[in-house]
Amino acid sequence: MIAPVTDREALVRLIAARSVKRGRFTLASGRESDFYVDCRLTTMSPDGLVLVGPLSLAALRATGWGADSVGGLTLGADPVSYAIAYASQLAGEPLRCFTVRKAPKTHGSGRRIEGSFRAGDRVVVIEDTITTGGSALDAVDAVAREGGHVVGVYTLVDREEGGREAITARGIPVLAFTTARELLTHVP
Repeated sequence: MIAPVTDREALVRLIAARSVKRGRFTLASGRESDFYVDCRLTTMSPDGLVLVGPLSLAALRATGWGADSVGGLTLGADPVSYAIAYASQLAGEPLRCFTVRKAPKTHGSGRRIEGSFRAGDRVVVIEDTITTGGSALDAVDAVAREGGHVVGVYTLVDREEGGREAITARGIPVLAFTTARELLTHVP
């Protein structure tokens, strides 16, 4: 008898099939890689969102971090944060979400953080993929400047290239849904 596929396995397989590409790529960090992970191809799809939200919410709840809000640097973090917030409302335990702009607005309020973030929030910074940790740490710093308390970083994919270590070196725990190593076992 074949064991049924779990929702976690289904999302891992979906990310591997839809978001992982083999070839030669230059990453945002400037590093060269023989594979690329574009989680947006999964997180911006209906079938991806329906898995990302509840699975990520369950993972965050299991940490005991006690977050009030979730968000990260636009654009990769946005659909993940929104899916988590939506799933949290359906579960009756709402988490607010927000987006961190790459630079403050030059007009209007001049804000860098948009959405329902509040000073004093316990925040989980969200990433779709961590490589060096630079984007997550940029969001961590923006949240701290606005009075938030970062309790952890959650990523769908840890590329296992030093990002987790860079973040934990700052005293911030990191939770990854999956790793590049696991994803690559599903990619020819």
